[in-house]
Parts: sequence; structure tokens; C-alpha cells
Amino acid sequence: MATQFPDDFFCPISLEIMSDPVILPSGHTFDRPSIQRWLDAGHRTCPLTKLPLPEHPSLIPNHALRSLISNCTLPLAQPHSNQSHHNHSQPQTLISTLTSPASSLDSKLDLLDRLNKMAKDDAAFRAKLTEFGAVAAGLKCLDSDEPCLQAKALTLLLNVSLDDDGNKVGMVAEGVLDRVVAVLQGGSPKSRAVAATVLTSLALVEVNKGTIGADPYVIPALVSLLRDGKWPEKKEAATALHTLCSFTDNRRRAVECGAVAILLRIADSGLDRAVEVLGQLARSKDGREEMQRFSGCVRILVRVLENGTNRGVQHALLTLSSLCRFSEKMRVEARNQGVLAICMCLVEVDNEKIRENACYLIQVLDGNHSMI
Repeated sequence: MATQFPDDFFCPISLEIMSDPVILPSGHTFDRPSIQRWLDAGHRTCPLTKLPLPEHPSLIPNHALRSLISNCTLPLAQPHSNQSHHNHSQPQTLISTLTSPASSLDSKLDLLDRLNKMAKDDAAFRAKLTEFGAVAAGLKCLDSDEPCLQAKALTLLLNVSLDDDGNKVGMVAEGVLDRVVAVLQGGSPKSRAVAATVLTSLALVEVNKGTIGADPYVIPALVSLLRDGKWPEKKEAATALHTLCSFTDNRRRAVECGAVAILLRIADSGLDRAVEVLGQLARSKDGREEMQRFSGCVRILVRVLENGTNRGVQHALLTLSSLCRFSEKMRVEARNQGVLAICMCLVEVDNEKIRENACYLIQVLDGNHSMI
């Protein structure tokens, strides 16, 4: 009979037993790798309460819970320690079995689960996976029509891409983009979300941003996912676009694919990452012109200022500053929508970034910043 553990043992993000529980300023406990990935992705809200967090939230070790988990789980783990060591030392065998024509679908799914579980928090094991051909094996599994196999193979590729920038560049060279785009266009909802996350990871390397964006299908596929996907897919697509659009040429490509109107509608629904992408696109002339053509653009950004999270407010201020700095028409509209009064209130809040951005927008609205 399977052992039942208390709910407090499980991370609210990964839903797995925690190995390194830490306490967020919100008072809730998460597994360190999971909450760190959440923070590294740019989130500054508690995943459970959605309450805002400090810009650099501290992660306090929950020693009492860690000790309790260790005492309860160690006796169960010990009988399998030899097998675990064997698995960690034999990634080549696991990958070889995964790619074998004789392996059944169930066998491949089980192997991918094992590989992903071992690779999740073990950088040394991920390095061995790369050395023994995990990328090629993952790509081969992606060619399958089975949604579950695709999703698990994408997770393997994501794990392999985490540590080494050379891996990220090599994966693009090995043809990952074609497979990922195919999943974005026709995979299951879960597979599409993971595919977008893989693109985010690969685009963290500067040289890859241009290569990925120049692919004629990547940004159109992300924009389509942003428009048609379910909420988790929209979120991951926006995150991938945010990473790619730090590269100037990709902003133009995103605008040409119709991203502005879609992002504005999603921003109006409460997705902070959409506002962040708008802030990037507003740095380009094409992006600003497209926003000016969208009826209600300023109204949407004002609603974010009034009702959004700290992160959403911060980037809505930046977006409005870019729009108003280069357009008298947008300055007049922003003033008519009450943006100046909102900014006067925002300069009194505790968040330093919001105060700075509000002060800058006040200067722009007063005409104290030249248009260059």
C-alpha cells in the first residue's frame, strides 16, 4: 500500500514532496527549486495568494519541515538507494532504451518520467544526459503523434537546456526549432505550453534570440498561441515573446504578426507578462504606431494602473511613457483619461520602481522630456 504523507510535505507548485522547503515573505512554504524558477521567470507575487512580493524576496529555510520530511521519507528511500545510484550512473542505458524500436509507448513514458525526475534538481545528471544524446532522443520522441510522449520529451529537452549556454546553442543547431514549432501549431494544450517554455529557455542566450526570431514560423506560432491558447498557454507564449523581444528585430516581427492587439486584450484580462511585452514593443516605432491605432489602448493601460499588480502597474507606466514621449496625441489622451492624477498617487507608494516610473511619466505628460 502506498504511504500517505501530509499535504504540507508537497510543494504547491510542483505537487511533489519537497527536498528543500523555504518560506516566502507571504508566509507560505515552497520547494526552493520550484519557487526559484517562479521568481526567475519574473513573477513578484505569491503563487498561492497572488499578493505582491518584494523585488528581491528572501527565501527562509524551513528547517523544521525539512527535518520532518527527511525523518518520514528516508526510511522509505533507503531500500532503493542502490537502484537510484545505478540509474544516475547509467544515463546512456536509459537513453538507449528510450530510442530503441523495441520499446513500447508505456516503456518510453516511464523512461521519460524517470529521466525527468532525476534531471529536475541534479545538474550533474543533466550534464550526463547531454553527453549521451538526450537531445537527439528527445527530438525523436517529439516526432511521435502521442501527446503524452511529446509533453514528456519536451520536458526532457527543457531540463537539458537549463544549465549550459552551449547546450542551448547546440539544441538550436540540432533542429529543435522545427519540432517545437510543430508542437506549438498542433500539439496538446500541455505540450504547447511546455514548447513555449523551451523557447524561453533557449532564448536566454543572446545569440539564440536572433536565430530563433529569424525563423519564419516561431514568432507567428507564439502569437497564435497567445491568441487561441488557454490561460497557461497564453502565459508561456507571452513569456517566450518577452524573452525574444529583448532583441530589437524581434519586436518588429512580433508587431507584424499582430501581437499588439492580442497583448492589449490579454493585458486587460490581468496577465502581467502581456503588459511587459507591450512595454518592450513600445520601445519600437512600429510598436508605438500599432498601439496608437488600437482604439482603447490608453484606457486599457489605465485600468492596469488602477487594478493591476505591482508588476503590471510598473510596466503599464513604462508603456505609457514610451507612447506619450513620442506622441502629442497620446499625451493628450492620457491626460484626459486621468493618468496624471493616478501618477500623483503612485509616487507615494512603497514600491521604488513604481515611484520612479510614475515620476518619469509625470515629466513626460508635463512636456518636460524631449521627443528624440
